Amino acid sequence: QVQLVESGGGLVQPGESLRLSCAASRSAFSLYAMGWYRQAPGKQREWIASIRNSGKAEYADSMKGRFTISRDLAKSTVYLQMNNLTSEDTAVYYCNAQRFDVNHWGQGTQVVVAS
Repeated sequence: QVQLVESGGGLVQPGESLRLSCAASRSAFSLYAMGWYRQAPGKQREWIASIRNSGKAEYADSMKGRFTISRDLAKSTVYLQMNNLTSEDTAVYYCNAQRFDVNHWGQGTQVVVAS
């Protein structure tokens, strides 16, 4: 069973940074590509970034530059570093584990950017 637990969300001011964490079960980390998505109020869930088993990171074009995905294999944890946040980044952020057409999701962590 794949388990994903996100943490690190909260309320920040515009321009600040935040780092989200996703602790995954060890089996997920070895078999799945790990990624981050977000869903803003009234909008569809959108892909932010993924990191493959090889360690190669990929980003949505709109997310390049301010967001960085990384992982710690020893901790089976994937991170999302978010810089220069704006109100447009307010959303629930979800961790994802994907292998072929199988997807697993965490419960999400809320990020609110407001002054």
